[in-house]
Amino acid sequence: MLSLKFLLICAIAGFQLLISADGDPMIEVFKWKQLDFYNRGDDYMDLWSRLCIPDPHVYNSRKCLGSSNSGANGSFIQYNNVPQGVTHFRGRLFVTVPRRQEGIPSTLNYIDLAKDGWNQSPHLRAYPNLALNQYNASEQNLVSVYRTSVDACERLWFVDTGMLEFPNNRQQIRRPSIWVIDLVTDRLLKRFEIPQSIVEIGRGLASITVDVTARKCDDAYAYIPDLVNRRLHVYHLRSDRIWSFEHSSFNFDPLSDDLNIGGQTFRWDDGIFSATVGAYKPDGSRDVYFHPMASTNEFVVSNRVLQQESNAARSDHGDDFQLLGTRGPSTQSTIHKYDPLTGVIFFAEVQKSGVGCWKTSKPFSTENHGSVFSNSSEMIYPSDLTIDEEGYIWVMSNSMPIFVYSKLDVEKYNFRIWRQATSLAKRGTVCE
Repeated sequence: MLSLKFLLICAIAGFQLLISADGDPMIEVFKWKQLDFYNRGDDYMDLWSRLCIPDPHVYNSRKCLGSSNSGANGSFIQYNNVPQGVTHFRGRLFVTVPRRQEGIPSTLNYIDLAKDGWNQSPHLRAYPNLALNQYNASEQNLVSVYRTSVDACERLWFVDTGMLEFPNNRQQIRRPSIWVIDLVTDRLLKRFEIPQSIVEIGRGLASITVDVTARKCDDAYAYIPDLVNRRLHVYHLRSDRIWSFEHSSFNFDPLSDDLNIGGQTFRWDDGIFSATVGAYKPDGSRDVYFHPMASTNEFVVSNRVLQQESNAARSDHGDDFQLLGTRGPSTQSTIHKYDPLTGVIFFAEVQKSGVGCWKTSKPFSTENHGSVFSNSSEMIYPSDLTIDEEGYIWVMSNSMPIFVYSKLDVEKYNFRIWRQATSLAKRGTVCE
């Protein structure tokens, strides 16, 4: 009989072949009916005493049976765990699970591709450990993380919103904070609490983009869109200061807030949602591209404008923030990322259930906005899109509108992670 070790080696080899295969624009790497964890916490056996089910008498609400007092984070409730963000760095795939419901053991997690890459539905491992994810155990611990970003200095950045976003019971249990972790040592380098003068609560701080070079790691700037307050926050690592910009381009478009995703029809008014940093110009500056989620427009501002704290105090920003144009109908996007290898920006497009693209050397127009991939039955709500240092796109799709407005079918695959090389993703599109 073949040994278990030999079978695992074959499985991992098959996984590597799968993710590097040529053909489909985006390749499905992992999928889950429901998430599971290597360490669910100490109270998994209390699951059934803390079971939450849809309440037929109250719209978009769930009834929970039993007590919620057991355990540092309460009991593990598998259905409530919905992944949101995905970021890859040298064999580790970071997956976030914001605490939008009870029963989530760890908000920041990873998949070890060497150990679990063979499994189509791998368990998640708490990062950097389970203890730091126990929000009730310490005021310094993690509460809720939406998305992460890896910078040129091998550091993981993210915002902890500090908020438990349980339906009908949102609780800001501590100040939202910016975290920076060394991915070589897995040690915390920085935790910066965002002052109340910048934001009252952490709701709406759903992404972070880092602007830094490997030669000046201490001179990093982080751009944090605020989709609720329609602001763009800028944090400077060296000075340990944060400031905020306000502009009309951060607002949602009332002509683009009606959405139909996964069979659910609804209206969202999410403002500025994503920012990505483009190529270096001859003068050393870089453009920062951004958009609200409830919009099909794209905007741009120079990073030199954002990096001057005094500019944030101006009442009139003149022509600093400019409209590039529209991507076209049904191109509302959560996250977008610039790829320095191809000069292309890739968009996670929620209405099209797919990935779009724009070659930055071409004029911004509907005609120059390409479609990389679309699958309305499987890529339901692409919630995150990142590009790693090797030039691969990673996309998370999580069926969020179905979870929010209806009910997930736990006998079907609801969450997926996709991957493709940027050079192949743009092939055959107007983005070549």
